[in-house]
Amino acid sequence: QVQLVESGGGLVQAGGSLRLSCAASGRTSSTYIMGWFRQAPGKEREFVGRISWSGGWSWSGGRTYYADSVKGRFTISRDNAKNTVYLQMNSLKPEDTAVYYCAAGGSIATLESGSWGQGTQVTVSS
Repeated sequence: QVQLVESGGGLVQAGGSLRLSCAASGRTSSTYIMGWFRQAPGKEREFVGRISWSGGWSWSGGRTYYADSVKGRFTISRDNAKNTVYLQMNSLKPEDTAVYYCAAGGSIATLESGSWGQGTQVTVSS
């Protein structure tokens, strides 16, 4: 099992930036993909983006994929030395307001059934 802890959320004005972090611990050797999701009040959970790699946790880099709603504004990266994945969010909009969660799994197919963090609140004011 992998334990995930998100941080970095907060209140920001529209057009601003935030960087979320997701620190992983535990059985990271079986993790080959990490993703970010978000859930706004009264809405279903939404996929934000993911980063996947094939060389094991110690392998740096990864392939990213983003939802259309955040493409060009959000960037996912990972620092394997720190066991951390980041979500850099630029040009934030009020509609980006949500609780953001990170997830970890062994594959794209099993990502949402893998490990989840507790979430961090992001609020974008207009």
